Amino acid sequence: MKYKMRELPECERPYEKCELYGTQSLSDAEILSVILRNGTKELNSLELAISILNLCGEEKSIAELETISLEDLRSIKGIGRVKALQIKCLVEFSKRMWKSRRGKKPQILSPEDCALWYMESMKHLEREEVHLMMLDAKSSLIEDYALSIGTVNASLVSPREVYLQAVRKGAVFIIMVHNHPSGSPNPSQQDIEITEKLKKAGKLMDIELIDSIIIGDGVYVSLKEIGLM
Repeated sequence: MKYKMRELPECERPYEKCELYGTQSLSDAEILSVILRNGTKELNSLELAISILNLCGEEKSIAELETISLEDLRSIKGIGRVKALQIKCLVEFSKRMWKSRRGKKPQILSPEDCALWYMESMKHLEREEVHLMMLDAKSSLIEDYALSIGTVNASLVSPREVYLQAVRKGAVFIIMVHNHPSGSPNPSQQDIEITEKLKKAGKLMDIELIDSIIIGDGVYVSLKEIGLM
């Protein structure tokens, strides 16, 4: 049987459940239904939320919403342009909130510190992005600069642009970070060659490239840790 939200017992309605037991008591579908606010004539907001999560792989997790395109969202009956954009903005909001909680100027003392800074925002990207992490003498972040947004399997990185940015910001150390849309963080020959070129240029500029990190799907590889720089 189909139920309108108001016909459900109070303890099963997302808004009431949230007030009674707190946001942590809500399931992924219930949280999403609160964001959606209303459903359709055929589906209440909770059932509509479940329809959306059914697109999110086997786990049907809200964390996988990032992988769902606007077109896929709008293919669901009841999800129009506005709701689809709201959902995508919710995903972006959560990524930015996650980054802001790590502080505006974190210290990057290990490859793991660096990888964690980028993991949430990079692990589901469909194209390769190359970022330059610029650090001061205490290894605190000065700025994260997006150098390149490339195709699925290639990105162009100019040593001139890398060190121009580093000099402008007064960086003492830099770290190169990029993702592999395939999900595997294993370095390619091109990754190794670009890292070597940048490291040599850094010695001339007296700005040390201390690592090159590749982000995969929930995993990372540090070229320094595996002895490739």
